[in-house]
Amino acid sequence: MVSMKDVAKAAGVSQPAVSYAYSGSSKVSASQREHILSVAASLGYPGPNLRGRSLRSGRVGAIGLVVMDQLSYAFDDPWAMSLLKGIAKVNELANVALTLFPLKSKKLEGDQEGDSNLAVRGLVDGLIISTLPDDHPITQFIVKRNIPAVIIDSPRLEGVHFVGIDDRQAATDQMEHILGLGHTKIAILVERLIPDGKRGRVSQKRFRQSTERIARERLTAYVETAERHGIAYDELVIIEAGGFTDALGREAASTLLRESGVTAVVASSDVMALACLSKAEEEGVAVPGQLSVIGFDDVPDAAPRGLTTIRQSIIGKGECAARILLDELEASEPLQPIVKIFETSLVVRTTTRRL
Repeated sequence: MVSMKDVAKAAGVSQPAVSYAYSGSSKVSASQREHILSVAASLGYPGPNLRGRSLRSGRVGAIGLVVMDQLSYAFDDPWAMSLLKGIAKVNELANVALTLFPLKSKKLEGDQEGDSNLAVRGLVDGLIISTLPDDHPITQFIVKRNIPAVIIDSPRLEGVHFVGIDDRQAATDQMEHILGLGHTKIAILVERLIPDGKRGRVSQKRFRQSTERIARERLTAYVETAERHGIAYDELVIIEAGGFTDALGREAASTLLRESGVTAVVASSDVMALACLSKAEEEGVAVPGQLSVIGFDDVPDAAPRGLTTIRQSIIGKGECAARILLDELEASEPLQPIVKIFETSLVVRTTTRRL
């Protein structure tokens, strides 16, 4: 039987382009559509099946965004809000429902499929998954059930579409900036390494056991970069906040500010960095006079606070993930896994200075 892949190859276009030709999408020109349909007819291709046109046919007409922790996180966290803005930029989603699925960090005892069952029980056509732990039950559930999905940032699963950044390189740029300014007594503020609620100083054992890919990748880069400059693991002050909120960030910042001699803080997110700025102000610690602070993400509040940070296109990642998912749903056959890695850049503002 002739497949969409065969038509795409014969017409010299991508599989999504063939889908667009059949759906009437403006993504292909009239001449290109005519060419694709002509080639399809010559091959005897019958057109996409009903599954492939589920969003446009109204079979379910919804996609899901999977986030960790409580639902309020998606509306309070600037990273999550930027992601939602990116997804909303996709015009083809104008008449498609977006369902938020907040997931617990661990499977409950006696629950055969954990949160996974709720998230995919026929409620949505496909899923966008954002920053889950490596071992969350939903990940293998998705693979086993062949559920259309795109993962943003973590985890990395073989055979599943992925949108992210080079976390290690970006985190290396963070640490190199601080080291280049002459700082050697450095504190690292990381959100969460394992979703067990633990907070405080991070041992090497806990670091090795981390199940949170983003935090693990960035912390690995911080530690390795410091070691290249002659600073050992035990010479770094590494504090885990235990979560992603401003309140937890302030509590963790309070802990590291009590460490004697710390002159710089490298935070694994802007939320943590901004919380550190607020706590430093409360305790009368001058930034950058006494303490340099660098964040990661470049969320909307970063520029007004003068935060030096790593810029990444969070909105772009959300938009890209939504488009890949739509392409997957419009295809009559599963697409080859797509991996999109966005670039990052260092943005130097006023919260860091030479020691």
